[in-house]
Amino acid sequence: MKKIVLIEDDSDLYSLLKYNLEKEGFLMAGSQTGKGAIDLCRRERPDLILLDIMLPDSDGLDICKGIRSHPELAHIPVIFLTARATETDRIVGLELGANDYIVKPFFVRELIARIKIQFRSQGAPQRTLKAGGLEVDRESLRVKLNDTALQLTATEFKLLEFLMTRPGIVFSREQLLDSVWGHDRAVTDRTVDVYILRLRQKIEDDPAAPVFIRSVRGFGYSFNESVPVPEPVGV
Repeated sequence: MKKIVLIEDDSDLYSLLKYNLEKEGFLMAGSQTGKGAIDLCRRERPDLILLDIMLPDSDGLDICKGIRSHPELAHIPVIFLTARATETDRIVGLELGANDYIVKPFFVRELIARIKIQFRSQGAPQRTLKAGGLEVDRESLRVKLNDTALQLTATEFKLLEFLMTRPGIVFSREQLLDSVWGHDRAVTDRTVDVYILRLRQKIEDDPAAPVFIRSVRGFGYSFNESVPVPEPVGV
C-alpha cells in the first residue's frame, strides 16, 4: 500500500484530500505547516509527497530543494499544489525538482490520476543488486560473492542493501542508524562501525583495504559506485 505525505495549510482542502486519498486506498500522513516537513518525510518514508508552495511559515520551494538534496528523500516524487499559475512559476517549480505541478482549484479525481501516473512510472524495484563479484537477491535475502554464498545477519543485509541501492552517496553514522535501525533504537554511532567491520570481513577480499564499502574520514561511509569487476579465473 502506497503512503503519501500531504503538506497543505488549508484545513478544508487538507481534510478533503486526506479523505479521498484514503478512500482510494492510500496511507496518509501530513502536516498543515511547513515546519519540520523534512523530518516528517524522513520519519514517514512516503512513496510520494504532495506539497503546497505557499505555506504560512515556510516556502514550499525551499522544502522541495531540501527534499531533493537529502540522500534519503531525493528519489521520492513531489507534486506541487499551488495557486501560483504563471508559466514562470511552473518552470521554477519543475526546475527545482518537482515531478508535477497542479494549480488550485483542481479536481480531486485529476489529482488522483496524476498520482497514479507517478507510481506507474516508478516501475518495480530491482530484485538483484550486483557490484563486481558481489550479488544481493532482495527477495530471497541471499548474498553471494564470486558465486559463493555468504551468511549475513538481518541487520547486516539491510545495511548492505541500503548502501548498494545508493552507490556513491556518503552517509553519516546518524543517517545510517535512522535508515537501517530506525528512530526507535537503543544503539549508538559506534554500532555502525561495528557492523561495517563485520560486513567488510564477509564481503571484502582484504577488509583492511576495502573495495566495496569506503570510509569517508570525519563523516561516514559510502558504497563504491565503480567497483572493479574481478578477472575470470584462468585468464
